[in-house]
Amino acid sequence: MRPLIVLSFVSVLALAGACDRQSAPAPQGSETAQTAEPKESIGRVDISKAGSAAPAAGFLGPQDQPATLAQFRGKPLMVNLWATWCGPCVREMPTLDALAGREKERFRLIAISQDMEGRRAVVPYFTRAKFTELEPFLDEKNELMLALNVDTLPTTILYDADGKELWRVTGAMDWSGERARTLIDGALNPPGGG
Repeated sequence: MRPLIVLSFVSVLALAGACDRQSAPAPQGSETAQTAEPKESIGRVDISKAGSAAPAAGFLGPQDQPATLAQFRGKPLMVNLWATWCGPCVREMPTLDALAGREKERFRLIAISQDMEGRRAVVPYFTRAKFTELEPFLDEKNELMLALNVDTLPTTILYDADGKELWRVTGAMDWSGERARTLIDGALNPPGGG
């Protein structure tokens, strides 16, 4: 019994900085969760799926138009899966908005909400946050999350211009931090130009 308790405790600590999709929703509209600065990089980088093609699962664009990841091919794409009820997700969103503006020449960044309440939850958050670059993409049925085998929010995936995964980060990250910059530069400007 004791090893099971220790294993459970270690599992909880490993997810401290991320929300799993089974977690109970936190109260929405918490000003503390929305204004707190994310700590420098607590996400876990995973390259085990590098080279995998982006899935064909659909989601909704900012004007409720059908969308897929394939429509963004031709330029590297960073995809962030998040939800308004996920504190770490909300804390990293301002750094993602800033990253989207700073790096728009090198890659496109889209944040796809996994909120089952859709625009009812997401639009008020976007209105309060006053993002200048991010738009509210939606995946109310979590189809993209399932196709990507993601069970933790936030998760951010970088694809190359051909739609092949380069890496993913599970958990929140300060996208304005040095670790994020190094991670992105290493993927988009690999040594030897490969």
